Amino acid sequence: MKFVNYDIVFQEVPDETTLAINISNCPCKCNGCHSSYLMQNIGEELNETALNQLVSKYKKNITCVAFMGGDADVQGVMHLAHWIKNHYPLKVAWYSGRNEISANFTPQWVDYVKVGPYIKECGGLENPHTNQKMFKVDKHSNNFVYTDITKQFWKKHL
Repeated sequence: MKFVNYDIVFQEVPDETTLAINISNCPCKCNGCHSSYLMQNIGEELNETALNQLVSKYKKNITCVAFMGGDADVQGVMHLAHWIKNHYPLKVAWYSGRNEISANFTPQWVDYVKVGPYIKECGGLENPHTNQKMFKVDKHSNNFVYTDITKQFWKKHL
């Protein structure tokens, strides 16, 4: 799994200051994707060492790490999410371009998950007509509950 770039963002996960890491080799190939360069298998290896360098650099300024993509290696994303949870007191988000949560998704390592391909006519999460959904993942007893928080992106439309 490789990453191309990263940024500190304030809108990808509601109420979080997020280190968003853009993962390449996206198999979803959404028409109209704003980051079509991520469809290529380019960038640097995203492993524990690289992730530690990024997170340690920004750990005082962030509350969340978001993996933007990674559908080609869901187990790799979950491994790194688990690693973050074991080494930092941060939340973890995963942006998937698939319609459904992968069978390889491990909910105990992720606090937020976005699903849904980008469909130009529907818009992104900020559009009330979007097909995409953002869920907050909470543990209740021995079960995980997925709460749809997509409406939090629509503040300017409400």
